[in-house]
Amino acid sequence: MSNNARIKAGFSKIKPALPTPTDPQRRIGIIGTGSFVPAQVVTNADLALKLETSDEWIRSRTGICERRIASPDESTSDLAIAAARRALADSGIGAGDVDLIVVATCTPDMPMPSVAAMVQRALGAGSAAAFDVNAACAGFAFALEVAFQLMRGGVYSHAIVIGAEVMSRTLDWTDRSTAVLFGDGAGAVVLGPVEAGGIYGSALHADGCGIPHLYIPGGGFKSAEAQGDDQRIMIMNGREVYRFAVNVMGQSALEALERFGIASERVALFIPHQANIRIIESAAKHMDLSMDKVYVNVDRYGNTSAASVPLALDEAYREGRIAPGDIVVTVGFGAGLTWGANVIEWSRPLATSRPL
Repeated sequence: MSNNARIKAGFSKIKPALPTPTDPQRRIGIIGTGSFVPAQVVTNADLALKLETSDEWIRSRTGICERRIASPDESTSDLAIAAARRALADSGIGAGDVDLIVVATCTPDMPMPSVAAMVQRALGAGSAAAFDVNAACAGFAFALEVAFQLMRGGVYSHAIVIGAEVMSRTLDWTDRSTAVLFGDGAGAVVLGPVEAGGIYGSALHADGCGIPHLYIPGGGFKSAEAQGDDQRIMIMNGREVYRFAVNVMGQSALEALERFGIASERVALFIPHQANIRIIESAAKHMDLSMDKVYVNVDRYGNTSAASVPLALDEAYREGRIAPGDIVVTVGFGAGLTWGANVIEWSRPLATSRPL
């Protein structure tokens, strides 16, 4: 069976999810956002000095103009910690109120411990549960759903969900097919009780048969020296990944909306994984959304993998693109092959949004 056939079969097997709980104390939503990117900016013109490429070639094919690259002394945990601190400040709660930390990343500092544990220590988040999720560029979609479901059961009251990556350390900088696409960064959200709406849920999928199209043989990315290790260089079949992404992006978002009985016309803002402007435009067309309802920052950051969606979400919120009552749909796709979408009704925190 072809990749496309397996993907379509997977969509057809999905059953509707349960509706969001009506008990206000079990409504879980985003009560704070934050992001962080390295200071170093690398433009297309900078890359053209080292690669057989040009600003026009990169921009016309991807929509990317520049990206941020971590300095030698910056690691994934550093970016994650900075984004988490900003999200906490925005939420108005303290680190001591957090009892769950989930980090989405495919470029951890080391195989163990988790980046989440490093974040917990740096924040002083007591003995909060902390672990990583690896679904590559779809990682934030998976991490958000995991945290949401754990909180929905009443075991945890407040969570930090982070997407953070140093993708620059996975690249062969002599290969223009991958070197021009990726950047580094982190985005974070704080989850807690909200007065209405909140997170509805998700539609998540994977197709392990697509592993040969996108993978990294080795791991551990704390040191900048990782860039010289062939085992840590990303292997990507760009043509197949592009074809896969065009098929699943819009379809996944529509599936998630259908699960919760929400028409695409109600979507106030669509925040897709920022990999390629052509893929983003294709997804918007599939959903019958005009581009003014789509948030795009791929031009400034490139593909930051699991950091892509929460980084864009934070920027959209701070730019006033999201208001209480808005339906926001996020979607990601990546190695695994993995893909998934989340549906969120933006809401205000409960006045009593303290540990339950």
